[in-house]
Amino acid sequence: MLDKLDWVQPRMEELEVLLSDPTVVQNQEKWRALMQEHRRLEPLQAAVSRYGALLDARKEAQDMLLDADLQEMAREELARIDKEVPQLEREIQLLLLPRDPNDEKNVVMEIRGGAGGEEAALFGTMLMRMYTRYAERRGWRVEMMDANMTELGGVKEAVFVIAGEGAFSRLKYESGVHRVQRIPVTESNGKRQTSTATVAVLPEAQEVDVKIDPNDLRIDVYRASGHGGQYINKTDSAVRITHLPTGIVVTCQDEKSQLKNKEKAMRVLRARLYEKLQSENDAAYASDRRAQVGTGDRSERIRTYNFNEGRITDHRLGKTIYSIDAFVDGDMDEIIDLLIFEDQQEKLRELGRRS
Repeated sequence: MLDKLDWVQPRMEELEVLLSDPTVVQNQEKWRALMQEHRRLEPLQAAVSRYGALLDARKEAQDMLLDADLQEMAREELARIDKEVPQLEREIQLLLLPRDPNDEKNVVMEIRGGAGGEEAALFGTMLMRMYTRYAERRGWRVEMMDANMTELGGVKEAVFVIAGEGAFSRLKYESGVHRVQRIPVTESNGKRQTSTATVAVLPEAQEVDVKIDPNDLRIDVYRASGHGGQYINKTDSAVRITHLPTGIVVTCQDEKSQLKNKEKAMRVLRARLYEKLQSENDAAYASDRRAQVGTGDRSERIRTYNFNEGRITDHRLGKTIYSIDAFVDGDMDEIIDLLIFEDQQEKLRELGRRS
């Protein structure tokens, strides 16, 4: 295996030279791309180094077998090495898998109440809090972009950004239809109700990812609306941006400043256009997304939250856990780790079929 990985160390050395080159540092776009590659290759470089050390140790142990006094020690050492080598080879295989180019991006998350009226909107609020708590646990930052709430505090539609290292790599599996089964607070006779909310997880695109012609935009301003607040309905600070070629409409009224609302709306618009361009122009990308344990399909029911039985069932995994209170408080890693693992296994299987 090492002969197929002899490019790793020279590439890392080349990257380190480039990253310290003043002309590269001045080109921030190029510098960021090289830095991302360097960070991506670091764990592979470390794994390859450990693999080489294991093979050297195996050769030394095999030589020790020739010495009668050292044979027992050599056998123990060989047993340890023979156990570690396949594990490390598996780790290297995973590190060599094609990476989603969006994995290191921030996330633009959109939550909409679905079937179930007010209860669906309240479920949307619960999901928004769940993702906010998950972000807090991982040290990520949450920034609200826009929210349309009901009188009872439910979410008709909410758009927010989750910013942090690897945010998209872990949250991309959340796209789809989420279903809740519980007795709503609005239900007087104690009857259980089933409601849904949809979640869309988009990679946040930068200006270098999507070029937007200002002539393609219609920008409208209007007075913000909401429940109370001294700034509500007093200034034309809310912004609606329509991308004329695609018909995509983005609104933002979260800030008191019209300029800030426009900047936020443009961030959401870039994310939606970026996803649209990828889906339309890159058939391989779209195919990969469909293969990834159901990610990316907003019409697919991915998870059920059953409060009466205290369980969460992820339908892609066929996995049920009975810690619903902890999960909706942001303790989501058990399911997310399994989704990532299954995605990796499917990619390894696909590589095996191709080879």
